[in-house]
Amino acid sequence: MTWRQGGYFSAGLESDPELFDLIEGELRRQQNGVELIASENLVSRCVLAAQGSVLTNKTVEGEVFKRYYGGAVYADEIEALAMTRACKLFNCRFANVQPHSGTNANAGVLLGLLKLGAPILSMNISAGGHISHGHPATLTGRDYAVTHYGVSRQTERIDLDEVRDLAIKTRPHLIIAGGSAYPREIDFSQLRKIADEVSAYLMVDMAHFAGLVASRLYPDPLPYAHVVTTTTYKSLRGARGGMVLWNDPELTQRINHGIFPGVQGSVMLHAVAGKAVCFGEALREEFIFYSTQAQCAAALLAQKLSAGGARIVTGGTDTTMVLVDLSNFNITGDTAAKALELAGLAVNKNLIPFDRRTPESPSGLRLSTNAGVARGFGVSEFAAIGEWIARILHNPSDMSEIKAIAHAVSTLCSAFPIY
Repeated sequence: MTWRQGGYFSAGLESDPELFDLIEGELRRQQNGVELIASENLVSRCVLAAQGSVLTNKTVEGEVFKRYYGGAVYADEIEALAMTRACKLFNCRFANVQPHSGTNANAGVLLGLLKLGAPILSMNISAGGHISHGHPATLTGRDYAVTHYGVSRQTERIDLDEVRDLAIKTRPHLIIAGGSAYPREIDFSQLRKIADEVSAYLMVDMAHFAGLVASRLYPDPLPYAHVVTTTTYKSLRGARGGMVLWNDPELTQRINHGIFPGVQGSVMLHAVAGKAVCFGEALREEFIFYSTQAQCAAALLAQKLSAGGARIVTGGTDTTMVLVDLSNFNITGDTAAKALELAGLAVNKNLIPFDRRTPESPSGLRLSTNAGVARGFGVSEFAAIGEWIARILHNPSDMSEIKAIAHAVSTLCSAFPIY
């Protein structure tokens, strides 16, 4: 991929040397380490250029071609292009590309479709759900009556019988599927049947598998969900932000008004341009190859970690994400993450289903192959990464081992330069 070649463009930052040094430090960190965090990816130079463009100067509010501010001729065309590409990519009728984040996308849909205080049924964060789906510390958790479903203790997968029982008991107006730490396929057709049975909307948050949906490597939620939300980075490899997709024209005004003026103000046009770039890139054949490689690499990573003594939650993965139970190593997620970071392997600590520990010091790690494959890593590279992780998990305080692995990580990264 030619976007990985060439020097880093930082024109203008020399006038702020303090900030310049910090950004250069982050660049070196990314160049010399392996990103395994599921919420991160490496964007193309085209995405970087769009987000750092003069579009930062332009303010627009409202829907495309119906702005409150003048001078929006190019702004309208840019946002319309992003919407058209999003609809083509996901084979749907309508898209709102304005949300500043996935959380904003979710909040806007809830505000647009529900009355405050309405009952919602969503996946518990401890089972792999997302904080914006009604965690009590958030606005959604405060403003709606949220009931959570979980996973089976035996399989660690969504228990559809429990979902149905809770839906009949609580009569939710909205059922939410998708999460931040659930590595398996979700049966959207059965969830839609449950939603129809209780006259509820079904919303799917596909933030962590949107790229696989776009590549037709994961079940498509759009034939079943009333509305689908996603981030535009992670597996889509694009600008940081959110998006809403749907097919029913009767929902259009409610969803659009839920986003603006419901939960946010003016459009971040530079981010929308970055989204347009990534949708265009995802429409190319090479993106399907990328997604396939990332999915295969995750399966291999899970196998290597299992062979190294880790227990893989659910026994494997259908996505680009691997959730690891550290109980066999008698260490916590925070301890493991710190040791791995010293070796140049960036991961995040994470709760596992039925975790007895706290979110600050949980029993698991969440890993992803998204950024590594975007960099050019293949299955052989992830086989080595899996072995390195297992070695550190066995000896998280052995600095000689960590230094040896850090050297191997640096050597690997130098063979796959970025930016």
